[in-house]
Amino acid sequence: MKRSWLTISAHIAGWLFFFSLVAGFVAGTGQDAWPGMLFSKSFLGFSLLYLLLFYLTTFVLIPFIYLRGKYILYALVSVGLLAAIMYFKPFDKLMTINRNERADMPGPPPGQMPAPPPPQWENKPGPQMPSRNQPPQNGRPGKTDIVSTILFLAVWSLGLAICIIRQWRITEKKMLQAEADRANAELSFLKAQINPHFLFNTLNNIYSLAVTGSEHTALSVMKLSNIMRYLTDDVRADFVWLEDELDFLRDYIDLQKLRLGANTEVRLITKGEVAGKRIAPLILVAFVENVFKYGVSKQQASVITISVEVKNDRLFFHTDNPLFPDKKEQVSTGIGIDNARQRLQHLYQQQYDLSVGQENGRFVVNLELPVPGSLV
Repeated sequence: MKRSWLTISAHIAGWLFFFSLVAGFVAGTGQDAWPGMLFSKSFLGFSLLYLLLFYLTTFVLIPFIYLRGKYILYALVSVGLLAAIMYFKPFDKLMTINRNERADMPGPPPGQMPAPPPPQWENKPGPQMPSRNQPPQNGRPGKTDIVSTILFLAVWSLGLAICIIRQWRITEKKMLQAEADRANAELSFLKAQINPHFLFNTLNNIYSLAVTGSEHTALSVMKLSNIMRYLTDDVRADFVWLEDELDFLRDYIDLQKLRLGANTEVRLITKGEVAGKRIAPLILVAFVENVFKYGVSKQQASVITISVEVKNDRLFFHTDNPLFPDKKEQVSTGIGIDNARQRLQHLYQQQYDLSVGQENGRFVVNLELPVPGSLV
């Protein structure tokens, strides 16, 4: 509604400026019909003619003829309108009729000095001056109405420019919508890749516990139920509460720890105020999954560190795990890290910082991203 009123106001202001220029030019010829000339039939007819030309071009000729590829028909109609303007000479006609209308104005009111009588013409052969009772001529015969032609080209060009800008905005809006739809489809696909991969590993872990008769089986099933509820209900949104994401992460780590031997130590560190913060779902678990996939060995002892800290609406995430010789070539090529990179780029643009690499024989991930109280 606000944009519509702005458009209407812009049109009114533009036409007032246009017609004031024309009226000022006519009044500048030295006549005294200003401002009454604005309400004369000749000026109103001139104004309606150019209003009709503008809106006919903007809302009929260009949308329904030019933009539909009927270029020859559009050119013929435009040339026809230009020829009609050159034939009827609306500006010259405005000047001629306005001059005659001023001549027909009544004399001065009583009490004022009458105007001097008009000169008497001798009855001599040759061209005679037109009488005030003669009908107005249609412009200047045999001469081109340059002003009307220029005004027509200006109005026609303005209408064409407005239509081109409007069409460009529509095209740009469609492109942005298509890009957003593509990004949403890609995010949905990435989530679909994460969920089955994670569930497959978790079910294998619980199966191993059930086969061995572990007392942790029931607890593991409950944690898996919490994880399933989270994956089903919450991760459909682009952003979730950080508290829920960390609860999900703890359940995931607890399930992973059940299958680890005594020679693997897992350190989970959380700091800062996480209440009321939001984060993209399943971003952190991709890196944690990578830790348990490549940082655990049955033969060698290992220490895994996972740290989450919140400072001033920024989250600092860190993982640190050892690299074993048989897994060095695979550690940075997992699908989880690639998916996480793509989702970070889609959701956080340039607001995040991610570094992944090897330091002193260990694989280290550092991620910093915003976790504001409202949606990013």
